Amino acid sequence: MNKSESKYYNTALLMNKALAKLLNEKDFEYITVKEICDEAGVNRSTFYFHYESIYDLLEECVENANKTFLTYFNNGTEKFIEKLKNCPEEDLILITPEYLTPYLKFIKENKIFHQAAIKHAHIMNSYKKFDFLNKNIFKPIFDRFGIDANTENYMILYYLNGITAIINEWIKNGCKEEIEYIEKIIIKCVRPNL
Repeated sequence: MNKSESKYYNTALLMNKALAKLLNEKDFEYITVKEICDEAGVNRSTFYFHYESIYDLLEECVENANKTFLTYFNNGTEKFIEKLKNCPEEDLILITPEYLTPYLKFIKENKIFHQAAIKHAHIMNSYKKFDFLNKNIFKPIFDRFGIDANTENYMILYYLNGITAIINEWIKNGCKEEIEYIEKIIIKCVRPNL
């Protein structure tokens, strides 16, 4: 990356962070370009050099967060999805430090964006991402365990809402507890026999 590309990237990153911070303070519809520029410390002309609208910035923000999230895991998504088809059933339990550690590390390091994504799921395409996870990860696992579709829906809600509640409480407390401690809580809630 040359010097001008780096400056372009850093400016975009500042605007991504500014938008995430503002989304935690107010609804998307009420955020202005001026507020984003003030928060990011850039001029309006700089904003319009990068984006046509706040929606373009939002789209980039979500895309960057998704890409960043995947970098926290050692295996690529395609490799992981393929593994689910043939691995032993005990490897289908994803509530383990192997999967929780990178997930929680990402949350801790990107808590402002995570809070915005939860608060504004409808505009940040969180449901689209959930559909991908459901189709490619949850469904194959539930199928391997022979769980019917109706039960599957309830189980997904239980896992996702429970884990999300723990993470939201952790964020509310400033992520003061160590990642390992939060992992143990999640594992104990989901798999109390361990």
